[in-house]
Amino acid sequence: MRASRLLSLLMLLQTRGRQTAQALADELEVTVRTIYRDIDDLSAAGVPVYGDRGRAGGFQLLDGYRTRLTGMTAQEAESLFLAGLPGPAAELGLGDTLAAAQLKLLAALPEQGRQTASRLNARIHLDPVGWFQEPGKVDILPDIARAVWNEQVIRMRYERWAGIVERTVEPLGLVLKGGVWYLVAQSHVETAQAEAGKPASGPRTYRVSNILAHTVLDRRFPRPADFNLPVHWQESLQSFEAGLYTGTARVKATAAGLKSLRNLGPAFNERITATLRPVDAEGWAEADIPLEAVEWTARQLLGLGLTVEVLGPPALRAHMGEMAAELHHRYAAP
Repeated sequence: MRASRLLSLLMLLQTRGRQTAQALADELEVTVRTIYRDIDDLSAAGVPVYGDRGRAGGFQLLDGYRTRLTGMTAQEAESLFLAGLPGPAAELGLGDTLAAAQLKLLAALPEQGRQTASRLNARIHLDPVGWFQEPGKVDILPDIARAVWNEQVIRMRYERWAGIVERTVEPLGLVLKGGVWYLVAQSHVETAQAEAGKPASGPRTYRVSNILAHTVLDRRFPRPADFNLPVHWQESLQSFEAGLYTGTARVKATAAGLKSLRNLGPAFNERITATLRPVDAEGWAEADIPLEAVEWTARQLLGLGLTVEVLGPPALRAHMGEMAAELHHRYAAP
């Protein structure tokens, strides 16, 4: 445990540069006194680590010092190989780079580690695309990724649900969700508003496959220092889901119907679990489900057939009846 912590401490100083004792203690979940003892032990082992006092002080390694990749456990090697998804890497134009990195990692591992990592590659394959789905077009993805990396402005024609629009954006990151790539970017309009002291809505999300044409401009932008892509994405998801549903609907369903309703998403599953009533003598149970637009919810529920019946609100029940009547009229025998 101690040897592992010393190695982690060394890797933190090597990858992050100068760190305060408190920051290191928080990262490694130990006391500041323990960090001071570990620093002394690293110095005694010949690692050129030194500290500066003062508000801007901290510990850091001597410039130019690097340690080789040693002490990696079999579990750590396995996690690195699992993290390198070949499909997404190839879509980003990094397939050859990933293969080369994995080869170097294999060469740096001891024999037992090489065997474990090779067995993992042969036995576990990760496919992020859902069933009966195809990944969106990705031919432009390497170009978009370079613009994100180099902080270059992109001008693009984008297809929204309401039509095609022209946008000039500052790309902040790429996200792969459910096999679909999304670009998180700040529009030039939003940036200008923020610089003028006016309220701006912040970065927006664009589906890469909906970008009809694009030009990476020879113009750079200052990336916001406080922007954190994983945090922003999680907050965006929560905000989207919170604004998606406008209320609740009451339904009764068979066991098969409840299973289908739960599969419509986490929000459905949570709401059903919280409101589910006991099954009646005929095998039906009542529960609430989140309600989006009446038309959209009706389409979702109609696909579940006779396993689900809407009890309320009246507008949703009436719309379900109208759709069912229209289907009956269309398919009724002459």
